[in-house]
Amino acid sequence: MAVHLFDVDYTLLRRSSSWYFLQEALKRGVIGFRQIRQLPLDWLRYKTGRARQDFIEIAVKRLAGIDRRVLEELARACFEGRARANLYREGVRLIGGIRRRGEAVFLASSSLRTLLDPLERFLAVDGTIASALEFSGGKTTGRLDGKALFGPNKLEAVREWLEQRAADPEDLCFYSDSYTDLPLLEFSGRPVAVNPDRFLLREARRRRWQILRWRETLGAGGSAPYSV
Repeated sequence: MAVHLFDVDYTLLRRSSSWYFLQEALKRGVIGFRQIRQLPLDWLRYKTGRARQDFIEIAVKRLAGIDRRVLEELARACFEGRARANLYREGVRLIGGIRRRGEAVFLASSSLRTLLDPLERFLAVDGTIASALEFSGGKTTGRLDGKALFGPNKLEAVREWLEQRAADPEDLCFYSDSYTDLPLLEFSGRPVAVNPDRFLLREARRRRWQILRWRETLGAGGSAPYSV
């Protein structure tokens, strides 16, 4: 049976989950502009194909000292007030159709698991593979619990996950927008490029991978893809 794995940022969401989270965190004064002054440069490097492999670890350092409950409430408010409306309607419908067929759906993202928990619940998917924050005494330490699941690290995490499930990579259908996911797309039996960046678009055309273009978002009051 096929297993469907969805990237999140710029694939299911119009922008990145961290973008919506930072907007909410700044609004509430949980973080300040000084803590994120490096982010525009990191974004530019990413968009021009020169992303640093350690940019997530560097960004997480700026989140040190936040109470877990505050972070979880921020993630919930961020999703309800910002991210949900910016989910691609076509992606939500696709996930609903896959689940109605009885096939497994998981999220696979370099984003932080805490930020994706509300999305996982909304879509009622089977689980999430994502980067995880380290906590001590109920507060963020400014470090990750394990590796940032970016680029080759995401592939390594998914490979281990498949081995635990005794699943065949040929049964894996992976959806992504980004050139940074090329290792996992190449590994998957069915790679799908969704709104691909220019680097991935070139590779997808060359390799004759399926290419999807999603444009319409849920907007305010968007509903989940199916009843649970």
